[in-house]
Amino acid sequence: MERFSFLNAAHTAYLAELYDQYLQHPDSVEPSWRAFFQGFDFGKESSNGISEEVLEEAQMDFAEGEVPEQVVKEFQVIRLIDGYRTRGHLFTKTNPVRERRKYSPTLDIENFGLEQKDLDTVFNAGEILGIGPKPLKDIITHLQKVYCQSIGIEYMYIRKPEEIEWIQDKLNINENQPKFDADRKKQILKKLNEAVSFESFLHTKYVGQKRFSLEGGESLIPALDALIEKAAEFGVKDFVMGMAHRGRLNTLTNIFGKSAKDIFSEFDGKDYEQDIFDGDVKYHLGWTSCRTTDSGKEININIAPNPSHLETVGSVVEGISRAKQDRHYDEDDSKVLPILVHGDAAIAAQGVVYEIVQMAQLEGYKTGGTIHIVVNNQIGFTTNYLDARSSTYCTDVGKVTLSPVLHVNADDAEAVVHAILFALDFRMKFRRDVFIDLLGYRKYGHNEGDEPRFTQPKLYKAIAKHENARDIYFEKLKSEGVVDDEYLKNLEETYKASLEEKLEDSRKEDTTRITPFMQDEWDGFENVQEDEMMKDVDTTFPIEKLDKVAEAVSQLPEDKKFMRKIKKIIDLRKTMYFDDNKLDWSMAEHLAYGSLMQEGYNVRISGQDVERGTFSHRHAVLKVEDSEEEIILHNNIEDRKGDFFIYNSPLSEYGVVGFDYGYAMASPTTLAIWEAQFGDFVNGAQIMIDQYISAAEDKWKLQNGLVMFLPHGYEGQGAEHSSGRMERFLQLCAKDNMYVADVTTPANHFHLLRRQMKAKFRKPLIIFTPKSLLRHPKVISTKEEFANGSFQPVLDDQDAKTDKVKSLVFCTGKFYYDLLKFKEDNEREDVALVRVEQLFPVPSEKMKEIMAKYDQADDVVWAQEEPRNMGAYGHMLMHFPEARKFRVCSRKFYGSPAAGSSVRFKKRHERVIASVFDKNLNEEENN
Repeated sequence: MERFSFLNAAHTAYLAELYDQYLQHPDSVEPSWRAFFQGFDFGKESSNGISEEVLEEAQMDFAEGEVPEQVVKEFQVIRLIDGYRTRGHLFTKTNPVRERRKYSPTLDIENFGLEQKDLDTVFNAGEILGIGPKPLKDIITHLQKVYCQSIGIEYMYIRKPEEIEWIQDKLNINENQPKFDADRKKQILKKLNEAVSFESFLHTKYVGQKRFSLEGGESLIPALDALIEKAAEFGVKDFVMGMAHRGRLNTLTNIFGKSAKDIFSEFDGKDYEQDIFDGDVKYHLGWTSCRTTDSGKEININIAPNPSHLETVGSVVEGISRAKQDRHYDEDDSKVLPILVHGDAAIAAQGVVYEIVQMAQLEGYKTGGTIHIVVNNQIGFTTNYLDARSSTYCTDVGKVTLSPVLHVNADDAEAVVHAILFALDFRMKFRRDVFIDLLGYRKYGHNEGDEPRFTQPKLYKAIAKHENARDIYFEKLKSEGVVDDEYLKNLEETYKASLEEKLEDSRKEDTTRITPFMQDEWDGFENVQEDEMMKDVDTTFPIEKLDKVAEAVSQLPEDKKFMRKIKKIIDLRKTMYFDDNKLDWSMAEHLAYGSLMQEGYNVRISGQDVERGTFSHRHAVLKVEDSEEEIILHNNIEDRKGDFFIYNSPLSEYGVVGFDYGYAMASPTTLAIWEAQFGDFVNGAQIMIDQYISAAEDKWKLQNGLVMFLPHGYEGQGAEHSSGRMERFLQLCAKDNMYVADVTTPANHFHLLRRQMKAKFRKPLIIFTPKSLLRHPKVISTKEEFANGSFQPVLDDQDAKTDKVKSLVFCTGKFYYDLLKFKEDNEREDVALVRVEQLFPVPSEKMKEIMAKYDQADDVVWAQEEPRNMGAYGHMLMHFPEARKFRVCSRKFYGSPAAGSSVRFKKRHERVIASVFDKNLNEEENN
């Protein structure tokens, strides 16, 4: 008895607190308490891998008389409470159309060492729940209401006690049951009626047309309505949402205020009023509007355009949200609220969701918490949930960042609204993600022309008999005396009459007009076509101001200690600018950023290892040797008006490129750059390239100025570190959708970056950047070329003697310097090397001028280090007709970009170079 005498004085609440602490961090608990908890757990449960000796000792410790009986019973009730907190979500009433899977062990009291005769016993453990000492049956009733009704919650894995305590206190209010007044209930019914009536109207007027209806998840609409109203009270000014196609039209009309007239025009298949773009299907389009809440507050609401590639829009929304926070609210994340609406099959299966979740708390990508809502149809196209994931829930990815997850029955509209307001409160309090799993169903097939009974006959037999959420809620309110039959009839008739009126108005017009997304951020910018893209932009910059930028980035703080190598690098910057006037690639970058900052533009660079630079050339962030304090010299630029942000990213391409694309979309006055660690890694973001970067302006009338740095060049590093796969970008080039460049001088790089901001429009800019050229002795420019020059899309051979040239060679990038070395070593004055610095739009006129200049040359060559089926050759054949007569010098056709063997690489590389200067050798290669 003496061994456990300390238990007599233990208060039940204290015992519960210690037990929770023990469950999360056993070693943090005082040894005698730890021994008690271990013994109790071992003694009352099956051995489950515990040695017989340990189990026997534990059972002896808890033999009759060893531990006070009242303490044992109280602790058993504590464990029951903990069981509900931990596993109650498995036993909820959250599935409206299916029987829930059975889980064991259950929450039956016998599993916790309690008996039926204990039900009337009063236990102090009730104090833990805020209900005071209560009989066990009342404690169980309370637990079932909190954890096992229409809302199930997972949170006990969270490692911050203050968050767990906040959640538990919140759940105990009203026993986690909504307590809404009559006005709120009528508003919920109103929004449910709009959701149901809109879908039934479309179903009647546009029979068999795809609309990806919300039927089965209509309670999303009152939930979003309540979320916006409450968010405005919290001071949220911008609401940014990403959502796939399911229920999107309903959301656009009944939440975002898009006129049903416009949606009907899109259903009628009319042509667009504007011909500058090709448009997209109606359930992919974005929308921006300003909403005045019931309390009179204004909130800007945005739903981002999205492709059919599910979950892609999530990273874009996060980037838009962060840009708005940085640009308009001085990095205050309480003013912008990102919302992501997922499908159950997509959130469980799409890897980009994991990437986005992992970015949620990172310095360069955090947005103050996202509310994730899963419209859970319990099916993906034709695939049952049992075939769609291995995890218990589709939302289990949320546990990666220890985010709370709420599972809610979509038929219980009040519970859905209650859960969304809980999620908002949590997000605004802790600035962290929270997930809501809205369990409903899908009334029809994947689309309205699909037959779901082919693959789920049993499920769809149940769905066919199931009442919709509005009718279920109406009956509830009617039984409460809140509304009557006439009330619902008036709601239906009024809303349907407004839809009929808008349908009639729509059919009076011959075309439909697409409203640009987030146009408020793009005031003063123009949509332009290729002819405007080719015009010169003034990128000069006064040399005296350039001096100030150079001074700032080449001077370390005197009161801090840096590594000797860092000091040498920074001193070299000063020497190359102020003494030698030979500026390398890194200085081109620093001076471009600094000059733009002086003019009021912000700069944001993101990607893997960008702070130092993969090839140790940038050193934009310097570390103090002893403290690792971060120093950014750009912040010391005199008279700067813009800010400099640079962040090492997680090892993600898809998610991070999406984020940076979204950032550039919402901040056209920021030079937004994503850099690949090596250029070929960009293919991890291929969906973003195909669906947004190359096509967004055509589909959605969206401009975007994202810059991509893709290190590219054949230097014997193998298949994966040679090619930025320029052929893929060039294949996507059309009319006026992007810029693609492969520049060879620091000055040209400087002016290219400045042109990106100084133009009155925005286009994505893909730059194939160098690796070995970062320190090549010939890759230098003067400060005068920076200050007074301009971007040159083609660089002629300044040393060539026109009358001696017999071979005119067009080439790009680093390969130029390989060819130049051969030319100089062999004194070949009969060859002119011309660099095509801008690959798209192709500088055709300039290239023709150069060809005319060397009209006596009987050999015109396209030379590239890439294989014939890669690089820019195929692109030139499509966009520059004269290229069809060129003699092409390249590696042969290969499936892999480069050889792994350095010997084989060198042999092939040298042969291509030699073939440029020897026609006969080139003919042998082609044969």
